[in-house]
Amino acid sequence: MATEILGPSLARGQGDDPAILCGDETVTYAELDARANATGNAFRELGVGAGERVLMMVRDTPAFIYVYLGLLKIGAVPVGLNLRLSPGDIAYTIDDSDCRAFVLDGMFLDLWREGAPQARNAPQIVVTDMEEDGLLYLPALLAAASADLTPVNLQSDDVSLWMYSSGTTGKPKGVVHAQRTIYVAEHLMGNLLGVGPGDKVYGTSKLFFAFSLAHCFLSTLRLGATVVLHPDWPDAELVTTIVERYEPTIMLSVPTFYRNLLRSGAAEKPAFKNVRYYMTAGEKMPQSLFDQWMAATGRPALEGIGATETCFLFLANRPDKIKAGTCGVPTPGTEVKIIDLDGNEVTEPNIPGVLWIKMDSVANGYWQLDERTEAVFKDGWYCTNDMFTIDEDGMYEHQGRSDDMLKISGQWVSPAEIEEQVMLHPKVSEAAVIGVPNEDGLIRLALFLVAPEVGEDKESFEDELQQQLIKVLSIYKCPRQMFYVDAMPLTATGKLQRFKLKDMVGGDGA
Repeated sequence: MATEILGPSLARGQGDDPAILCGDETVTYAELDARANATGNAFRELGVGAGERVLMMVRDTPAFIYVYLGLLKIGAVPVGLNLRLSPGDIAYTIDDSDCRAFVLDGMFLDLWREGAPQARNAPQIVVTDMEEDGLLYLPALLAAASADLTPVNLQSDDVSLWMYSSGTTGKPKGVVHAQRTIYVAEHLMGNLLGVGPGDKVYGTSKLFFAFSLAHCFLSTLRLGATVVLHPDWPDAELVTTIVERYEPTIMLSVPTFYRNLLRSGAAEKPAFKNVRYYMTAGEKMPQSLFDQWMAATGRPALEGIGATETCFLFLANRPDKIKAGTCGVPTPGTEVKIIDLDGNEVTEPNIPGVLWIKMDSVANGYWQLDERTEAVFKDGWYCTNDMFTIDEDGMYEHQGRSDDMLKISGQWVSPAEIEEQVMLHPKVSEAAVIGVPNEDGLIRLALFLVAPEVGEDKESFEDELQQQLIKVLSIYKCPRQMFYVDAMPLTATGKLQRFKLKDMVGGDGA
């Protein structure tokens, strides 16, 4: 896999071209290859072998990429972790992965020290950016290692990398990806968006997310473009600084950030008009937000959807086929099918069902979770458990999770459909719909809102919102109960935890 990432660019003679830009540092393709080789040799000297897991809590710096590639070169399995894990989560992941080593930035040492006593496993600890008594120091290991390395020869179905899912309930699952995952890298970014040498790709999401790992790292380097990195958590001001300084041609972000850039006025700046393509994923982009972004920059935000289990996006809007509010169409090399709630394949427009995906980057399964693997991975297909419809134009519309679908008055209701309409109200920042039982045990809709501008005048606001909804939704889709929260309960990777909203309401829904 490492050869397939760097090999094409080196073969094109791009050794002196910039592979990574980060702060004042530029890393060329030749330098990146040499650092990856040294890293592979260093970890091999530590006894890390093919198939063994190495956890990484490393910020978006060149070290993340060359450590990742170096591990791939020796057949080891890099596992990028969420940088906001708790000590307990770190201990759980150390044991669940049975990792051989753990690579950390110095700023995460206190978290590791707090979590380590809770773990049974005691991996070797390698620190990237500071010397610490009793721990290995990455620059010293690299200084002693050779920059020449012949990568391990592995087959397409052999393990390449892991990612941990951010499941909205229960413990995260180790998602096991194969070497063949890399063959999807050029389909969307290369074949549709034309990314290649001279392009600069920047993502506001961190590299431990599948969205950035797949498209900002794997695709970008395989296609000979330049990765733009920044180690800090982004805000509108920082993103603006990066876009003005590096002038990326491709930018990946999420709807929340596009909204923040609009609200801060940054989207009106000339630098944002010079980006060739914007991509968005992670949550649905409301049409109102799409329209505002288009008006500010003159560029559409191409919405898509992927999963930790597919690494790459499996649906996406494309330059020649865009429809706001949809996830687009299958990406090149991807097969999809929709199965309705009765188990039949959907062939008609606007009939909801569960989306199944088949592509080279579908994972092998979940680590040590055979029953769960067998439930969603079948004959090369992956069951997303996401509900979709196809409209008359062939565009796929996300309707929420299959376990979020609600039956109200005998009709299936998609929370996502209602939430999208609620979000059109200018005073609503976030919205979430759940089903709660009333005093008769019947499921009825409850709407949770982040709407700080409403203030004390909730009654008139709710009447206004109800009238707005009744104009576009069937009456049984209009929530009568509304609850206000300061923020939605989210997982570490920003996914809504609906079960926590249900806990807030209580059992009777009154």
